[in-house]
Amino acid sequence: MDPIRNPYAPGAGQRPPELAGRDHELGAFEVVLERVSRGRPERSLVLTGLRGVGKTVLLNALRSAAVRRQWGTGKLEARPDQGLRRPLSSALHQAVRELGHPQSDGVQQVLGVVKAFAEREAGPGAKLRDRWHPGIDAPAAQGRADSGDIEIDLVELLTDVGGLAADLGKGVGIFIDEMQDLGPDDVSALCAACHEISQAGLPVIVVGAGLPHLPAVLSASKSYSERLFRYQRIDRLSREAADRALAAPAQEEGAAYDADALAAMYAATGGYPYFIQAYGKAVWDVAPASPITAADVAVAAPEAEAELAVGFFGSRFERATPGEREYLRAMAETAVAQAENGTDAEAAWDMSGSSVPTADVAAALGKKPQSLSPARDALLKKGLIYSGERGRIAFTVPHFGKYLLAQG
Repeated sequence: MDPIRNPYAPGAGQRPPELAGRDHELGAFEVVLERVSRGRPERSLVLTGLRGVGKTVLLNALRSAAVRRQWGTGKLEARPDQGLRRPLSSALHQAVRELGHPQSDGVQQVLGVVKAFAEREAGPGAKLRDRWHPGIDAPAAQGRADSGDIEIDLVELLTDVGGLAADLGKGVGIFIDEMQDLGPDDVSALCAACHEISQAGLPVIVVGAGLPHLPAVLSASKSYSERLFRYQRIDRLSREAADRALAAPAQEEGAAYDADALAAMYAATGGYPYFIQAYGKAVWDVAPASPITAADVAVAAPEAEAELAVGFFGSRFERATPGEREYLRAMAETAVAQAENGTDAEAAWDMSGSSVPTADVAAALGKKPQSLSPARDALLKKGLIYSGERGRIAFTVPHFGKYLLAQG
């Protein structure tokens, strides 16, 4: 098969040629956009799931839907080492520009508030070199979004931005990737601001994406967050959707898969979108002709697995220290033992799809749970594992357990 015409796209956040299995989420978001535009109350949205299930791709698709409605949009990626002010200011600067408000005075006033919010990060008395100056021509507003209290400032900021959008009968969407990496104060402020603008009926929504424990992060910050956001769990694709993700791009290039090949691809990928793209690319390159067969899948599998081992699994594994790697392997071994005992059939399927008790991991290492707290906490901060419930942990990456055990 001609590698130049290979349609598959295994990349971080890269939109696949066929966004299969996400019709429900896209359709529901169109309803949200229309309701907000008409002044109807609507909750902000949070997408959760493991890495590789396409959260970032879906987040971008939702943003594109808002852009088509002529909303103002801005996107940011949260980072553990960065506060919310700078990236959110840049995102809102873009959103205000996208609105295209005809009255320049009103726009300049709101941009001045955005600038004041951004510049307040350094704090009063900070040296000039420590201050961040966003690329906004308007003078910074005085007495608005510049108190230094992130919760007060964020409420004032989103209120003014929402008012500008309401004048036009449009809305503003703020799209936040890796939302679980926001600091506690920023999470609390964001929840409070969403609560305030919802009560005020302003056309501003936040769409966040993050790991499965993100709802717990939000709930720990504000108890009412469970009612503030609409949560959507993004998971691996059904067999039908996975087949479409493979077959539709191939058909565009005049190629096809036979039934056994599609079955083999689903068995190899488990329906995880990133894996589908990685295997699809490898199989296309090795297949001599159409239709692609199960034999072609078998030949391509080692190449796809080698690519995933380096780019998807290995890059994350390398971030762990030797002690942390030992902890990760113990998690994988515990998951296998748990599956073999019949307590979790899902873990037997991919050796990483479920949580395991931290006490069992400690027992596998022959150590006390308290002595392993530093390693566990470091892995949590690095985003390699997550804790969805007290006393249990799981991998953030599907099939990671299988990869670890294969490493020996």
